[in-house]
Amino acid sequence: MKTSPFAAALALLAVLVLGTALASPALAHDALKSSDPAANAKVESLEEVKLTFTARVRFPNVVVRDGDDTPRQAGKAAVDGTVVTQKVEAGLPPGRYVIAYRVVSSDGHPIEGEIPFTLTGSPDASPAPAESAAPAESPAPDESDSAESAAPSAAPSGSAAPAEAAPTAPPATATPAAGTEDSGGVPGWAWLVFGGVTGIGIGLFLSMRNRKQP
Repeated sequence: MKTSPFAAALALLAVLVLGTALASPALAHDALKSSDPAANAKVESLEEVKLTFTARVRFPNVVVRDGDDTPRQAGKAAVDGTVVTQKVEAGLPPGRYVIAYRVVSSDGHPIEGEIPFTLTGSPDASPAPAESAAPAESPAPDESDSAESAAPSAAPSGSAAPAEAAPTAPPATATPAAGTEDSGGVPGWAWLVFGGVTGIGIGLFLSMRNRKQP
């Protein structure tokens, strides 16, 4: 029995469609999902940075640089599943900073990038004005002893009140970065591919059946 050119073309098309559908998920790589601070964010204080990825990562390397390209991180980065945490130095001055990161994804693909942000610092409270001290009056000289004279003394009666420190604002909330989001369930294109392959198979079956009939 000979196969018609039309049936052979349909079979080849079905193989190509099915191969493309199966290869599409394998071509997708892990990526950065969000960061805290977010890109170009302005924060008042900072104790650590957090990077969240779309899948588990390994071998994290995070450097926090200031405007002079001086490293400001403290210790090594820690990874917990999809989240990488990096401590920074205490008391960072206000200014522009950059988070440079590099990790290895679950499929062995390296992921790296830079996240700029600005540290504004907490506003300082103005110190309370100190009370001025009134000088004490000099005692009058004793009439019975004219040779001795009393020296005037002045003692401060007030002390400066301590300045109240402004409360430190909480760290900024992480803003999701643009990246690949995981989707659950079967996507719609998979049903379209399945329906197309099924229709092609039925067409081939009917074509071969008609050729067998006399």
